[in-house]
Amino acid sequence: MKNLESIIYNILNSKTKKTLVIVLTALAFFLSLLMFPTKMVLAKMLPGKSDNTFSVYIDTPKGSSITQTKEVSECVIDYLKKEKEVMNIELFLGQGIPLDYAGLVKGASMKRTENVSEISVNLTDKHHREEPSFLMVQRLRPLIQTACTPLIRGTNIKFVEQPSGPPTLASIVVEVHGENLSKIRSLAVDVADVLTETDGLVDIDLMTDENFIKYELIPDKEKIARSGLSVKQVNNILYLGFEGMAIAHKNSKNNPDQIPIFLVLDKESKHIPAANKEALQSKLSSLNLMNMRGMMVPLSEVVTIRPVKSNTMIMQKDLSRMVNVIAETDMVSQVYPLLDARDKMLERFKKDYIITKEGISTYMFDFTLEDKKTHEKFLIRWDGEMKVTLDTFRDLGAAFIAALILIFLLLVIYYKSFAISGIVLLGSFLSLIGVIVGHWVANFFTSETFFLTATSLIGFIALIGISSRNSLLLIDFAKSLMICEGMKKRRAVAVAAATRAKPIALTAVAIILGSALLASDPVFGGLGVALISGTVAAVFVSLLFVPVLMDNSKAMDFDKKAACDLKEKNIAITK
Repeated sequence: MKNLESIIYNILNSKTKKTLVIVLTALAFFLSLLMFPTKMVLAKMLPGKSDNTFSVYIDTPKGSSITQTKEVSECVIDYLKKEKEVMNIELFLGQGIPLDYAGLVKGASMKRTENVSEISVNLTDKHHREEPSFLMVQRLRPLIQTACTPLIRGTNIKFVEQPSGPPTLASIVVEVHGENLSKIRSLAVDVADVLTETDGLVDIDLMTDENFIKYELIPDKEKIARSGLSVKQVNNILYLGFEGMAIAHKNSKNNPDQIPIFLVLDKESKHIPAANKEALQSKLSSLNLMNMRGMMVPLSEVVTIRPVKSNTMIMQKDLSRMVNVIAETDMVSQVYPLLDARDKMLERFKKDYIITKEGISTYMFDFTLEDKKTHEKFLIRWDGEMKVTLDTFRDLGAAFIAALILIFLLLVIYYKSFAISGIVLLGSFLSLIGVIVGHWVANFFTSETFFLTATSLIGFIALIGISSRNSLLLIDFAKSLMICEGMKKRRAVAVAAATRAKPIALTAVAIILGSALLASDPVFGGLGVALISGTVAAVFVSLLFVPVLMDNSKAMDFDKKAACDLKEKNIAITK
């Protein structure tokens, strides 16, 4: 430790070296902060979590038949079958899969139409699989979407993974609020176009029904009566011709309820070659009913075909009508695509709308649009995992500031000096250098991006206490050497740093070894890396930067008599 004492003493004796230590530390701090805007280190709520299952959501255009949906679903399944890590595949046509963690908020239980299907995919155990599920999804998504989406124009195929944190509707959710439903939908389409053009975003979807023409079959009661038929006969043949119906029941001793006997036409008979009025009219003409006089009456003679527009779904939130536009991130942080997409939206809408941005608040990325012609107002609000990320980082930042303030107040009470308390606090804060640089280094040892996550910030907050303890050891030991041994300040600071270096290093090694177990965890890896790299940085800051601050601080000139009296009292109490 004599060598370390000499090094520190030489630094303290040279004004140039002290300035160099301060400048290098400040430079390291600002360079580490620059890793965020330069995207060398990316921030995210939680990283991807490898699981044993994922789902594929398929949405064909509204009004599509179950046959068309099945065609797209089978295309997806054909690709999934080629993966050797896929164990089981189960298709749910016209409905959602049984509720899972992700489906709770994605509305899987409400899917009951012919244009939707969900595929549940089970993989081999993640502990015996080299490729994580989130990387498999990232690899398969462009292949399957490119091959299967063109089968039915307007089809949307989304890959849904089990969330590693709180479940949200999507990584990025843009809510378009307003009163004019047609204008809201038009704005939502523009928003979806912007998200599609933004790098890093995939699975963009507009959560609203498409307007399409459908045909109502209306029995004409007057013609039915003149033809010698009954309305019940006509209704039955319509159900039989298009859907099928129960015509009788069977009793069984093994079943407490009656078993319906369902009659339905074969696939070829039910098939309509085109989705237009002429094809439907031809279909009705092929269905005949016998009247009471024994004559065959074509169904087209007593049924009127009327084209009508479909009824679109109306969504509301907080008593405000809205349309959701959702997007997932392709193994990138949500924040950067959000900022990019927001800038593009502001540029796109400024021609036709007066834009009012929100201030620094919970919804600071939101903005209001006012139509320059009609003066109608619309709100663009951001939500999803992105908002959870921002809220979490904001709350953890507030917790970090609160911890700093409490530590500072305790130190002021203990030392009765703002300057010494500031030295301890500054030394603790600079461990952030190690946390950021550690995540940058970890990127080189992982196959995917190593994000700075919420657990990383928890590790940084925990480091404050560890770093503060290192500085306290140096200050208290140097104080006792100066006062009770009569040692000069610079020599006392150098001796304190050299003497306390061993316990500081041993503590650091214990933390590093204990945190190494967390570093490989997909969720808590950020906590482990933050503790390891932050502890390393805290050691260097405590042994080099803090001694320089102690030497420059006049608050380190203590009252010798008062301090020695205090020491004698403490010794007496101990005895």
